[in-house]
Amino acid sequence: MENTPLHTRRWSRRLRQALDAPEHWDLLDAPARPLAKAVEALPLGPYRDALHGVWLGHPLHPAMVQLPIGFWTSAAVLDYLPGGHRSADTLVAAGLLTAGPTALTGWVDWARLDPPRRRTGLVHALGNTTGVLLYAGSLVARCRGHRARGRLLGLAGATVVSAAAALGGHLAYRQAAGPDRAAAVPRLAPADWVALGAVEDFPEGKPVRATAGELAVVVVREGDRCHVLAERCAHLSGPLSEGSLVEGCLRCPWHGSTFRLRDGEVVHGPATAPQPVMETRVLSGHLEIRLPAAG
Repeated sequence: MENTPLHTRRWSRRLRQALDAPEHWDLLDAPARPLAKAVEALPLGPYRDALHGVWLGHPLHPAMVQLPIGFWTSAAVLDYLPGGHRSADTLVAAGLLTAGPTALTGWVDWARLDPPRRRTGLVHALGNTTGVLLYAGSLVARCRGHRARGRLLGLAGATVVSAAAALGGHLAYRQAAGPDRAAAVPRLAPADWVALGAVEDFPEGKPVRATAGELAVVVVREGDRCHVLAERCAHLSGPLSEGSLVEGCLRCPWHGSTFRLRDGEVVHGPATAPQPVMETRVLSGHLEIRLPAAG
């Protein structure tokens, strides 16, 4: 880093500051709150979990984004190749057709974010909406024979969508809006048996927080059996010990992610990764746990 030119370091710092800025714009909370409620009120039924990507094991939105961006990038190339105009027009239209479903997957994820990430996500969405409108104008211009105007609007759309994509990457990776928050559990969990306490210390039918070394866990006792899961929700680290029990499942108090007690599988999103579950045993009235893969 010491060999990096000063102007490059300054440019890089300013870029990071620009990407960080939206999460501090409190004024975005006013439109974000009712908009999030409207998204939550959509009658999506079981399709909401599909849109989150529960079936895929990770958020669906980043995968869907490849469709419109891929179509529009290809259109930009064909626009400047001999004989590629008609194919470019088709690709612009295909990008517009796939932009709607792609946006829907993003909105259902966005509605379950906390305020700082929600602000960044709203700016990301506004940028993409602007890009879609520019591409729609580009398609109209092409259909009317104004090819130069259509290409210009397409380039403007590509520029805006690229900027929005950079902010989306910042939201996903810098602000960690999509990664599995419980991914580090296998490295923190005890490989050998560790005692959590006397079984009688864990009231039946109530989530209780406990610790095993560096790892916080939640214990749910059902009769003679105890279920032990990682305590922080895989979605946004919500405290599962403050959650509720629903038909053999544990529901996160923050955003409603629901995990099956016996194996940690996701029953309802927005979480897409299963919640890590510990192997348990009871010796001399004391509950012990370890990683399931331990020999």
